[in-house]
Amino acid sequence: MKNYKQIPHTADVAALIRGNNLPKLFENAAYAMFDLMADLNGLVCTNTQRIEVEASDTESLLIAWLNEVLYAGYKKSVLFYEFNIVSLYNNKLIADVKGQMIEEDDRIKLGIKAATYHDVVIKETIMGYEVAIVFDV
Repeated sequence: MKNYKQIPHTADVAALIRGNNLPKLFENAAYAMFDLMADLNGLVCTNTQRIEVEASDTESLLIAWLNEVLYAGYKKSVLFYEFNIVSLYNNKLIADVKGQMIEEDDRIKLGIKAATYHDVVIKETIMGYEVAIVFDV
């Protein structure tokens, strides 16, 4: 079951992401970004990486996290599909990510350049947390 849904946006791509807690929201946001970008079905782990980021507030941390994992994927030609937040405390994040190195672009559906700060507000709901994120394509 996907923990996000694509929502309409005039120029870019946007998604509404949910998680029952903040670490899960961050994990689901990264998964949504890569799932919008590529076909993740059947990937096998050939690359693991630790990602560490910090920011001044939670929303900035979310965007920094997404952009850092996106950069790591592009840098090493890896499609990440599994995200595990090891620590999320005091606007610092440590995560382990798993992905498969790809040599051809046949899995790529959409070229995402970055997660944007456009109207990013993390909201606490009865079910946990949610955020709408716009991705620059």
